[in-house]
Amino acid sequence: MSDVNHCLSKTLVSKYGTDTLFVVEDLTGISFAEKNLSRGGSANNDLRSWAFYQLEQFLSYKARMNRSEVLKVSARYTSQRCPKCGSINKSNRHHDVHEYRCQCGYRSNDDRVGAMNIQLLGTMWTSGEERPHFEKVTGLG
Repeated sequence: MSDVNHCLSKTLVSKYGTDTLFVVEDLTGISFAEKNLSRGGSANNDLRSWAFYQLEQFLSYKARMNRSEVLKVSARYTSQRCPKCGSINKSNRHHDVHEYRCQCGYRSNDDRVGAMNIQLLGTMWTSGEERPHFEKVTGLG
């Protein structure tokens, strides 16, 4: 996995060049419980042992060498928030088919929705928000 992380971080920094902001989720405390994994035996072991921290570290030092930066943002609600209307609803994400469906009519791949929200958090940070994050609104009023 160390070699995979090295190659991936090197490719990202090379592809996007200098003065790039890489935004990653803070996955501290995230576990790959059996119920969250859908692949076969050896693939599950690979996922459980994936060194997210190491990838972040490799990316960070390579980005710094290339006048770029890595921003770590909260993973909270990134896969539950609709990028069109902004509503947050856990039941909108359908893990079994990797689909996100919102009541507003927006539909997409659930990982794509997460990536779009992570990008938005990066945009919020570049616009001056010190700790960009999403909050679930639980009552209008």
